[in-house]
Amino acid sequence: MRIGVIGAGRIGGTLAAWCAESGHDVAVTSRHPERVRELVDRMNWQMRVMSVPQAAAFGDMVIFAPNWASAKEAIDASVHGLDGKVVMDVTNPEDMMPGTAGTAGMSSGASSKSPEMVAAAVTGPPTDATDRMIARAGGKSGLERLIEWAPEAHWVKAFNNVPAEVLSRRRGHDPLLAEFVCTDERDAREAACRIVQELGFAPFYAGGAKAARLTETGGPLQSREVDVQDATDALAEALITLR
Repeated sequence: MRIGVIGAGRIGGTLAAWCAESGHDVAVTSRHPERVRELVDRMNWQMRVMSVPQAAAFGDMVIFAPNWASAKEAIDASVHGLDGKVVMDVTNPEDMMPGTAGTAGMSSGASSKSPEMVAAAVTGPPTDATDRMIARAGGKSGLERLIEWAPEAHWVKAFNNVPAEVLSRRRGHDPLLAEFVCTDERDAREAACRIVQELGFAPFYAGGAKAARLTETGGPLQSREVDVQDATDALAEALITLR
């Protein structure tokens, strides 16, 4: 698959490298040329360097990883190249989620689950009650704002609640790290779950675009390292904070 990566910071650069290692045709772009040069040199030129509109047009799927302050500019620069495509948002808004405080709890380290249980985690909990509870808390998620700025793209949130260092340490190791996935689009959910699994993590569907607030800056799942078998409990605890 062709994957365009907009933003070559720690998360964007890390995911670009892993996708290239997994055999995808990757194009990367950044406002910081030195980051791109370092990345492509490290990868022995296994990926292409493009401008923002070129990378957006190139990808069958796009990983959206600019700094939040430049997110709107990056969308505007894509010149509708995101329209109709699955776009994985890995950004975090700079403002805090109203009424909550981030919790840096760690996972229990219990034994890993079977492949069948990992597959079940892709399904995750029902979304209607979750979204209603989050809506009552007020405010929009960063993902919802991106949807407003580029409504023709099929947005999905993932890879935003723990740092690249944690992802690198936990990648492919049992017990698998749960990667929370939030979207209202079925094709985006399926594509994101495939990439998450392919890169060595366990996708866990946490709800629609509103639910992304739980994983973003100030949300109760931000900076939380959760094993897949603990993901249901972690999500339930996060929702309790909104009551």
